This record gives sequence, C-alpha cells and structure tokens, in this order.
Amino acid sequence: MTSIFKQDTARPITPHSILVAQLQNTLRMAEKSNIPLDILTSLRQGLQLATGLDPYLDDCTTPESSALTALAQKTSKEDWSKRFSDGETVRQLEQEMLSGHLEGQTLKMFVHITKAKRILEVGMFTGYSALAMAEALPSDGQLIACEVDSYVAEFAQACFHESPHGNKIVVEVAPALQTLHKLAAQKESFDLIFIDADKKEYVEYFQIILATQLLAPDGLICVDNTLLQGEVYLPPEQRTANGEAIAQFNRVVATDTRVEQVLLPIRDGVTLIRRVA
Repeated sequence: MTSIFKQDTARPITPHSILVAQLQNTLRMAEKSNIPLDILTSLRQGLQLATGLDPYLDDCTTPESSALTALAQKTSKEDWSKRFSDGETVRQLEQEMLSGHLEGQTLKMFVHITKAKRILEVGMFTGYSALAMAEALPSDGQLIACEVDSYVAEFAQACFHESPHGNKIVVEVAPALQTLHKLAAQKESFDLIFIDADKKEYVEYFQIILATQLLAPDGLICVDNTLLQGEVYLPPEQRTANGEAIAQFNRVVATDTRVEQVLLPIRDGVTLIRRVA
C-alpha cells in the first residue's frame, strides 16, 4: 500500500513537520518490508494523527488578510537561491523563513491583547510578521522593523504598499545590533518586541533590551525559533551552531530572575517574556 500523506511545505522546518516527514519515511520503508499488519496499522494511525494537526490549526484560525496572502505567495515564487548566487542578497534565504498564517495570527492576537502602539521587530525577512502585527495596531501605531538585507527590505516595502496598514511600518536597513544600539541611544521604547534575526545574536539582543529602556513597562518580548527544529532538546552533539545558540539563549532566559517566560510549541517555537524586576 502506498502512503497518501504529503507535506504542505517545500521543506519541513518545525519539530512537528520534521516528525511527520520521518513518520512518512518510516511508513514507506515498513510498507516495503515484511512488517506485521498491527505495526503497519499503528504507524498509519500515528501518521494520520500527526499529519492532521497543522491543517486543522490553520482551519480553526482566523484567515489571513488578502495582503498577507499576496505577500506569502510572492515570497514562495521568488527564486531565493538565484538572488543569493547573483549577489542580490547578503545571505542564502528561503521561503520557509516566512512566519506564516498561524504564527502571524498569533502575533496579531498578542498586539490586540497587549494594546501595543509601538512595536520593534528584530529581523523582518519579507515582512509577513511585520504586516500581520501592523494590521492590529491602531491608526497612530508604529512598527519599526530591523532588516540587514536591502533586497528583502525593498521586497517587503513593495508588499506593504499594497496594504492600508503598510504606512505604519518603518524599515531600518542595518545589522540588528547596530539598530538596537541606535534606538536605545535615542531612548526609544516599545510595547512589544519580536525577535527573529541572527540566532547567534539572540543573547545579545536580549541583554541589550533588558539593559536599556527599549522594552516599555509591562511590555512583551516575543522570540521566534526557540525550538529550532527540535535541536534544542536533542543531545548537544546533534545540534548545529544555530541549534546550540538557541539552546544557550533558552538557558540564559530561563535562569534570568529579571523575567518570566513561557515557551509555546507554535510552529518552530515562540517564547513570551515579560520583565518582573
């Protein structure tokens, strides 16, 4: 019997989607082997349970706006490998870096709940998460997005122009640490800070935010990729450099008495942090 289950993305990038892909591969091998029927049945049931989760979450989540749909489609159609080989981007990018529907709506909900008026996004890519959050800002709200790559900054801004909420977004094209130091020197303050940039710099972002006035009183920090494809809870020898960097970041946050935090298993992991001291 041939397995009917397929992945929805070009490459599995979350712990759950990686698990689904591994189960699919295991089932394919089992179907070609002399495996007892009860084991095959159990594998098929497990795969069915795992495969159904992400589509169900999407179905039960408020649909994204037409502007977000257009942005996601434009991102998926872009030949990012060619852009990098041609020298148009400063690093290799891929469509899977886009936050997507579930995480976008989650961030949008956080903006509504916190009644944020000023947002700082550290790492923007093509702007899906920025636009999702901007849609929840009041008309006089503002989101400052830090992006190191001028090509994707222009790509995102073109998409923002197609949305009535795009005028709330200001893009700062520079290394994230440079922009953070500049904003801190200007005594800027934000109700919500979303971190999704260089994983090896996460600890520095966190320390700068807590050492300055960047986070407003009662402000919320949201941090993306804090499960990093499941690497953070694998043995250290199985981690990539980014996996080890995120594992270190998680340890730093968990032991910092100035904050409280919760790690949510949304997509590739989203950690919520609030300052308590």
